[in-house]
Amino acid sequence: MHYALVLAVAFGVTYTSTPIVTQLATRFGIVKQPGPANGRNVHTRPLPDVGGIALFLGFLAAMFVASRMYQFDAVFSSGSEPLGVICGATVMFLVGLLDDVNDVSPPAKIAGMVVAASLMARFGVTMFYFRVPFNFRDLDTVVLSSDLAPLVTVLWVVLMANAINLIDGLDGLAAGIVMIAGMAFYLFARQLSSYGELDGSSIAPLVALIAVGICAGFLPHNWSPAKIIMGDGGALFLGLLMAVPTITVGGRTEGKFFGNAFFFFAPLLIPLVILGVPVADTVFSFFRRVLSGKGWSTADRKHMHHRLMEMGHGPRRAVLILWAWTALLSGAALLPVYTKRGGALLPVAAGALMLLLYVMLHPGVRTVRARKGQARHPSSQPVTDEALSTPVHETSAQ
Repeated sequence: MHYALVLAVAFGVTYTSTPIVTQLATRFGIVKQPGPANGRNVHTRPLPDVGGIALFLGFLAAMFVASRMYQFDAVFSSGSEPLGVICGATVMFLVGLLDDVNDVSPPAKIAGMVVAASLMARFGVTMFYFRVPFNFRDLDTVVLSSDLAPLVTVLWVVLMANAINLIDGLDGLAAGIVMIAGMAFYLFARQLSSYGELDGSSIAPLVALIAVGICAGFLPHNWSPAKIIMGDGGALFLGLLMAVPTITVGGRTEGKFFGNAFFFFAPLLIPLVILGVPVADTVFSFFRRVLSGKGWSTADRKHMHHRLMEMGHGPRRAVLILWAWTALLSGAALLPVYTKRGGALLPVAAGALMLLLYVMLHPGVRTVRARKGQARHPSSQPVTDEALSTPVHETSAQ
């Protein structure tokens, strides 16, 4: 019940404060104007882009309530990690908010992310060790030194923040992915607790569930057609929240329980599976831009959601498809842990195959091909597709 109360507070504060933030941002002209078709902005009308304020308020309220509850005494009294998360989240949110209000150069933004991550590391939110898959070169567990642990942590936080920021390209996409992934991290951490791998002082399940609550409260206002978008302030902030459970679970777990062993005794692979959609999009974006001779921070329209839309899936459908992939990947990480059976992944594999077939063979894809054929042969009958007429509002991150 104590987790349910924290979840309710995170949801309620975010849900009720988002319309207020929307009205104030509109009144003071803090809106994102529509941009060129191939640029950073893909929404079709001016929209407030400071929804991260509501997300941050929901986070602070939930953390405050949790700190007043005796059930979380072990979390808040055993160390400085909660303070580190709050300080890091505040800096990360402010860096993104500043970019929303007044564009910040990519190097300056990265510097701000490093500061936020360094604050977390300074207060103890760091990886301790990680297991090497397949015992590569007879290595089992790599223990991070006191000098190396903060560096690895900072790099990980910056990766997670950028991953969520890059996937934040359509209404509801980033919020939904973080909500699904956050619930997966919460369930994973709770199961590890039942195995004795995590004690009651772990901050991982609390932060993961707060992320679920604030995203659930924001989604009704952010679903297409959105009334407000989260902007970089919200996306970078959510990325940091996703980094916390990955650090405090994946970077601190070494027990060889079944679900862990199923991932080659490398718990750090599990968060990468759960967040496979934004992580893969980030990796592909980086190499795509570097190999094409463009700067790593150059915006383009070749992210996963853009490619789905080019295939004929409209914005709403593209969002639902990427949500479904995140849910399937989360299931792939959770089912072996909960069932202790490798065969539990068979339904996930079947679901992935069905989703892949749907993505490739849906009538909307054939409609686009028909339209292209119509352009080559003007005498063809016009073809309509609801998916292509859906407005796109969300800001496309770099």
